[in-house]
Amino acid sequence: MKLPVMPPVAPMLAKSVPTIPPDGSYEPKWDGFRSICFRDGDQVELGSRNERPLTRYFPELVAAITAEMPQRCVIDGEIVIATDHGLDFEALQQRIHPADSRVRLLAKQTPASFVAFDLLALGDEDYTGRPFAERRAALIDALANSGRSVHLTPATTDLATAQRWFDEFEGAGLDGVVAKPLTITYQPDKRIMFKIKHQRTADCVVAGYRLHKSGADAIGSLLLGLYTDDGSLASVGVIGAFPMAMRRQLFTEMQPLVTTFDHHPWNWAAHEAGERTPRKNETSRWNAGKDLSFVPLRPERVVEVRYDHMEGARFRHTTQFNRWRPERDPRSCTYAQLEQPLTHPLSGIIPGLGGRCEA
Repeated sequence: MKLPVMPPVAPMLAKSVPTIPPDGSYEPKWDGFRSICFRDGDQVELGSRNERPLTRYFPELVAAITAEMPQRCVIDGEIVIATDHGLDFEALQQRIHPADSRVRLLAKQTPASFVAFDLLALGDEDYTGRPFAERRAALIDALANSGRSVHLTPATTDLATAQRWFDEFEGAGLDGVVAKPLTITYQPDKRIMFKIKHQRTADCVVAGYRLHKSGADAIGSLLLGLYTDDGSLASVGVIGAFPMAMRRQLFTEMQPLVTTFDHHPWNWAAHEAGERTPRKNETSRWNAGKDLSFVPLRPERVVEVRYDHMEGARFRHTTQFNRWRPERDPRSCTYAQLEQPLTHPLSGIIPGLGGRCEA
């Protein structure tokens, strides 16, 4: 491979802001794996957000890129799995698997798409030093003949349209809106774009904790639950970001609530197939050596957390601590409090995107 911009490259980043800026180019914020695609003829490499190769996990994309992208190019974008019901991030996570046979099976069952939103190089030309407006125009031309797997993200300079996208596109599984100044050059690993994400709050039951990696007297994360219609307590996510002093304080505060699994709603001995609860000796898909077992707590404390959106029945990302709610009855912490975005088809964002997964 010999391109004007060679891998690895750290993607250009965005910093969070509370509202959409008044000037710039606006795009939907896709919820997938950020990836820079390098193509030189038959050679294709997909680099991750952390500059690690993703190529082996998406053989169907390698074939699609060879067929649908220019012969020699470097394009920044997002790998997504699109269905009739919106983006499926959980299916995307399943693709990171060590077994090649499993990867190829999932490539057929849940084929991925590549949504392009920036151009770093085309042919022998390095575009990283050019303003975004020029890169965007060249990217439109470069992908004029793309097919059913490679797509160009929509973009607008109209603030009202961007606000409408922010409100509507969440129903298709998107994260929010990204704003890019029209004059910026491509600057790897620099936060010079802006992202505007949905922020909501929810009152959750604290039902367990995991210890901090530093030792046995500090909380690493608190495990959160919400009650379902049938009265069971579902595991919905964690809070994980605390100052060290607060981690130690929380450890002390939680000790009177420590209980056994025999009297806990997340008793793995009673685990049923398909139920999403923390398990004994469970490990992380991203780090096989990371122990995800936990200390059970009586579900008596309620905490208000900030979150962006849900992925199925769980919070998509780690939540943020807001405040304790001592006046709140834990049994009142149900899914009913969560805001439900209106459903929006992916094909209404990019024609032809969505509905490609096998039943």
